[in-house]
Amino acid sequence: MLILAGLLFWINFALMPAEPEVPVYASFEDFQPYLHQTSDTLYVVNFWATWCKPCVKELPYFDQLASKYPDQKIKVILVSLDFSENLKEQVLPFLEKIQIQSQVLILDDPNTTAWIEKVDSSWSGAIPSTVFYSKDFREFHEGDFTEETLHQTVNKLLKP
Repeated sequence: MLILAGLLFWINFALMPAEPEVPVYASFEDFQPYLHQTSDTLYVVNFWATWCKPCVKELPYFDQLASKYPDQKIKVILVSLDFSENLKEQVLPFLEKIQIQSQVLILDDPNTTAWIEKVDSSWSGAIPSTVFYSKDFREFHEGDFTEETLHQTVNKLLKP
């Protein structure tokens, strides 16, 4: 009986969904390479937080981009500006609840006045904000998207 209980425990443990991996960047310099790739992939880097209602509303639109454009090179990176100490209690449960599949990371560099202008000189620091780029162009958008306006922007950027 003890062997059966142990076996059931390990089967249950093995079948549990893995917690998503969300790296934390405490310095903008460590995070900065995500903003400067030199491939022909369209990178969509969205800055958001769990406490930002417009951010939360638009996250599923960003998360669906790769599946909406399966024949295109597109990479979505969702950059949470939540505090790293809120990762386990707030961020991970939120991501699980809305079933985010895109790459997520936390940027927890408190010196925002030093790094916001490095993302884009026009950025006031408000979120949501998004950087779209590839090796040939860079576009910054401060504010939220509807599903329609996000797809219009992506369609425009994907066209040769």
